[in-house]
Amino acid sequence: MTLTGEFFAFMSLALVAVIGGVLLLNLTKVIHMVVALVFTFVSIAGIYVLLSAEFLAVIQVMIYSGAITIMMLFGIMLTRHHGDDAEPKGGMLRKIALLLGVIGFGAAVYFGIYDLNFEAVPNTLHENNTEQIGVSLFSHYIIPFELTSVILLAALVGAIVLARKDDEKEGDQE
Repeated sequence: MTLTGEFFAFMSLALVAVIGGVLLLNLTKVIHMVVALVFTFVSIAGIYVLLSAEFLAVIQVMIYSGAITIMMLFGIMLTRHHGDDAEPKGGMLRKIALLLGVIGFGAAVYFGIYDLNFEAVPNTLHENNTEQIGVSLFSHYIIPFELTSVILLAALVGAIVLARKDDEKEGDQE
């Protein structure tokens, strides 16, 4: 295994992605979870850059880190939360089990790929990849592309309707 800058960049981006995912699962405040999710999305975009898929990296940042995160924040703002803000009692045993699980997973991945050799096959994956994605998206997948936009619009309208019903119920109770 050779240690190159690309290897260190990949390992640091992968580490940020994994840490963001773990934080997403373990944090209790929803806003903090969204920030951890943004870190994960941006690090995945960096991995796309390392794979010479710059278009996918830009789309990852624009769609996921931008639009999806903003939609999640709108959803949080439009709904009411009546939960307890108390921190869950995890204890030291849970933290030790989490640390052992992460170390075990890291060891399993390391030993699983340590002597793994794939035959290098020359290919032309990143020649005109933006054009290939556009032609494929707007010729073969135009119906799912448009249906996705309609579903996202319906979800946004549904969230607004649900938020207004809650406001009307509170107005009637006063």
